[in-house]
Order: sequence, then C-alpha cells, then structure tokens
Amino acid sequence: MGVRPFGFAAAILLAATLEIVPLSTPSIPAASASCPAAEVVFARGREEPPGVGYIGSAFVSALQSKVQVPVGAYGVDYPADVDPTKGASDMSAHVQSMAKHCPNTREVLGGYSLGAISADLVVALANPGFGFNNPLPPGADQHVAAVALFGNGTRRVLGPVPEFSPAFAGKTIDQCAPGDPICSSG
Repeated sequence: MGVRPFGFAAAILLAATLEIVPLSTPSIPAASASCPAAEVVFARGREEPPGVGYIGSAFVSALQSKVQVPVGAYGVDYPADVDPTKGASDMSAHVQSMAKHCPNTREVLGGYSLGAISADLVVALANPGFGFNNPLPPGADQHVAAVALFGNGTRRVLGPVPEFSPAFAGKTIDQCAPGDPICSSG
C-alpha cells in the first residue's frame, strides 16, 4: 500500500489551527496532569491493522514536529472492514470521554479512506442516523481544534466536509489526491 503525501501539508495546516485556536479555555475546569495539550483521534483506512494506520501515523508524526505542545494519539477502535458506523461511535465516545476527563485537551479528529467516512459521521450528524447512534452532544465541537480527512469517499457524493458541516467548516481540511478513485470523480 502506498502512502499518499498528505501528512506533512495537513500537519502544517493543523499546526496553524492549533496556534490560532487556544489550547485551553478559562471557563473549563482544570484537567488531570496526564492529559495531553492536544490529541489526534484517527480512524485508520479499510483493512489496515489496528492503531492509527499508515496515514494516521505519518500525520501524527508531522503534527508533533510542527507544534510546541505534547500531542497524544488515539487509534479509533473499529474493525475497518466495510462499516464506518462502529468507527464513528468509538470516535464520538472517545471525544466525549476526553471532554469530560481532560477538558483542556484540544482534539484533532481525522481519518483515512473508510476512517474518513467515520469522522464524517461524527462531525456531520447532530442526530442519530445511517446506523450511527452516538452523535456529539451540543458544545462538544468546542473541544475539537481541527478535523483532517484523507481519501474521503463521502467527498464524491456530498463534497468536502466544510460544505455540509458548518460547525466544523473553519477547522476542517479534506484532502484528495488528483485522480484518487475513492474521493475524486476522476
């Protein structure tokens, strides 16, 4: 499997986002010392081994090299077979748990291929739908610093995420390599 050259460019964009968006909010209570300042929550591509996957690993490494804060990583726990809803449910549950236990941690959601579709469900659906039953509650978007999608199959049907998810529009990159049959029309 070839790795697409998205990680570095996306990391630069997200590093800029993390510098613009404050890493803590004064009205949020203090978090545990074990909480990272930022965390990448990444859903790997179809049939990749558990963890953040190849693209996710490159993305996390590139982001860590560009920001001056500790960056954690969470590999979304799902089978990465054909159903993105289990990934979306785990991603949403993790973001909600981090918001409760590490309220100052800025979450960077991401995914590659099928994992990008899982992330789409999390950022696009405010109500249960399409088999996804754990949407983010109101206000949870305030814990999300950025969204990074790579090879996103939903893009072919609905367009890039910023066009159909206004709450995340200003903090989302939706990368598709020219000619990629998964995310482009040609």
